[in-house]
Amino acid sequence: MATNRTFTMIKPDAVANGHIGAILNDIIAGGFKIIAMKYIHLSRENAGNFYAVHKDRPFYGDLIDFMTSGPIVAAILEKDNAVEDFRKLIGATDPSKAEQGTIRNKYAKSIDANAIHGSDSDENAEIEGNFFFSQFERF
Repeated sequence: MATNRTFTMIKPDAVANGHIGAILNDIIAGGFKIIAMKYIHLSRENAGNFYAVHKDRPFYGDLIDFMTSGPIVAAILEKDNAVEDFRKLIGATDPSKAEQGTIRNKYAKSIDANAIHGSDSDENAEIEGNFFFSQFERF
């Protein structure tokens, strides 16, 4: 059953390139309500914990280096059918394959520096949102 919340993270590449405002505008124009948001710089420990599922993969070290290279913007979004609709809004992980007008098509530089994260399931949206936000930081 689809829920009405998802988690997103504007990644260090998009933050460094000055795309926070434009991406947030795209999110809002896509019909999402931002219900929690924070601007933070991940520690290696926090990035490692968040991406623990990838620990045994060959790209893990590069992923941690990238995600700790600068600040990120984490947010919980609300909309009917949030996870599926947000995945459509952000586009394919590889920006060269992302549909025209999607966030990754507009702001990502590569499959690695792909501007934004979006939860891939309702279960992961809850887990990822809880990783960044306590119950006191959410509406």
